[in-house]
Amino acid sequence: MKTLITEFISLDGVVQAPGGASEDTDGGFAHGGWLMPYFDPEVMGSTFDHLAQQSDALLQGRRTYQVSAAAWPSRSGDGFSDWINRVQKYVVSDILREDDLTWHPTTIIRGKDFTQTVADLRAKPGGYIYVYGSATMVRSLLAADLVDEWVLTVAPVVLGGGKTVFAANGKALKFELVSVAKASTGALVCRYARAR
Repeated sequence: MKTLITEFISLDGVVQAPGGASEDTDGGFAHGGWLMPYFDPEVMGSTFDHLAQQSDALLQGRRTYQVSAAAWPSRSGDGFSDWINRVQKYVVSDILREDDLTWHPTTIIRGKDFTQTVADLRAKPGGYIYVYGSATMVRSLLAADLVDEWVLTVAPVVLGGGKTVFAANGKALKFELVSVAKASTGALVCRYARAR
């Protein structure tokens, strides 16, 4: 399996709260929902549907999981919704307990087991381990060199600060551009694969 990171990202590298005003206000972030004017269902929707159908697992951090678990179970009838509700989900958390899980099937990964569990999943046959959001977790995956591919949807907006998935750790990791699709809104969907 391969780890696929999908992120909505601003020109200045912010990934925080792209979908809604109250999604994540940490640090006084006031631009929640910034992606919505740039969402193109034809270009972006078809890209994510296609990638989801190639994915055998969903990996998320606790906050992203909880937001998703509150939103997705009530949706159905399209490729992505049907996929996300049936796929095996993994949530990284030292806080959640088994009886906190309402979105099935879900397995909890404890922090101390995180990188080894992801490495073990990558060693199994199958498609992608799909990741979205989860900025802290993605930084940990990058630090452990466990990211195989990126799909970055770059919106033409500067947000002036907020959470990012890129750590300032001085570690260089090379990726190669695989494809670019331009949305009608001016956003770019850029796909990268790890260059070894």
